[in-house]
Amino acid sequence: MAKPSASPYACSECGWTGAKWYGRCPECQVWGSIVERGRPVVALAAAKVPEGRTARPITDIGTESAVHWPSGIDEFDRVLGGGLVPGAAILVSGEPGVGKSTLLLEVASRAAVSGRRVLYVSAEESASQVRLRAERTGALADELYLAAETDLATILGHIDAVRPALVIVDSVQTVSSAMSDGAAGQPAQVREVAGTLIRVAKDKNVPILLVGHVTKDGSIAGPRLLEHIVDVVCSFEGDRQTALRFVRALKNRFGPTDEVGCFEMTGEGISEVPDPSGLFLSRGGRPVSGTCVTIALEGRRALPVEVQALIVPTKAPQPRRVVNGVDSARVAMLLAVLEKRAHLKFGEADVYVSTVGGIRLTEPAADLAIALAIASAVRDKALPATLAAVGEISLAGEIRPVTAARVRAAEAKRLGYTDVLDGDAGDVNQIIATAFAVGAAATGDQPTF
Repeated sequence: MAKPSASPYACSECGWTGAKWYGRCPECQVWGSIVERGRPVVALAAAKVPEGRTARPITDIGTESAVHWPSGIDEFDRVLGGGLVPGAAILVSGEPGVGKSTLLLEVASRAAVSGRRVLYVSAEESASQVRLRAERTGALADELYLAAETDLATILGHIDAVRPALVIVDSVQTVSSAMSDGAAGQPAQVREVAGTLIRVAKDKNVPILLVGHVTKDGSIAGPRLLEHIVDVVCSFEGDRQTALRFVRALKNRFGPTDEVGCFEMTGEGISEVPDPSGLFLSRGGRPVSGTCVTIALEGRRALPVEVQALIVPTKAPQPRRVVNGVDSARVAMLLAVLEKRAHLKFGEADVYVSTVGGIRLTEPAADLAIALAIASAVRDKALPATLAAVGEISLAGEIRPVTAARVRAAEAKRLGYTDVLDGDAGDVNQIIATAFAVGAAATGDQPTF
């Protein structure tokens, strides 16, 4: 007779085991994840390997069945590494309302138009609601099948009946299985639903796209196991106040994880932005003071981003420091460096720093452009329109080199920025003087800095 387990309680999130129940897992600190293991521990006997599934040398295994086929959206294929792979499980997550369903409905319609049968399972909306959105975005196709279901067994029945070449489930947190206890969205249910759908995808060699919810801190809702068992994890990012959207791969078994796809939300749905270079630059004619362009990296893609600064004198005892699109702590550090090393004064001035287009600069390579924009605003003298700046500024005022410097410089040259300032130009004081000297040479004036 088998002896019962010495650790009858286990965490469904991290696998911790213990002799007593806790409301919060002592290992991963997740609430409500401790469950009782009722089955006894027995020795597992070796099973006979089925015919046709014996282990083979890796050199004898072909890759014909794992070839990418295009989804019809080039930016999405860029992120996936070339397209959809038969049998692949792809998880697409993002904030509510960012456009996940709109993007995947467009993917479904493009695949259906190309002749592939697609099953779109909506567990959050009715079929008529999905039809209205498809009609508005022009995503209607005869080979696109809709099913509004929340029961996993019924969804499997639809897959057997339709025999699709692509399956989309929106979303995995709203589907429930009778084989697991609890309500839809709980860790056990998400694990059961995702595991069953992925097993079906592998058995039928059909790619499946799963929509995943996110928590308030931006992580994917449900057990961490969900990200481990899928083949690709894509994050759909964007600000609701702007139309720009980014899709990036956080995990990809079939391609790189440093590619980014750019999209724009419009009234007719979502559209690709193959060359987003002009989205983050102002449309003004002549250069104005307080602006400077940097070359930022989003994945492998180099993007020109314009940084704007405004310096306003104030009599308030606490001058304001307002930033948008950049790190406030980074701007505070740069102000201190400029005041110490370049002898610029900000004690009686409000400082406003922002980016154009709603993009957020998080890399230190934007330090030099922020510093030049602030210096330009202080002196009320415009930098030349052909100047771009890339570099990290240290507390000593030194300009440090950044990653992918050649890629950034090549993109700057392609866009017409003939003067690229980087770490080779000296420290911050020298590089500011160089920038204004370039501007004076371009206009024929005498440098005043």
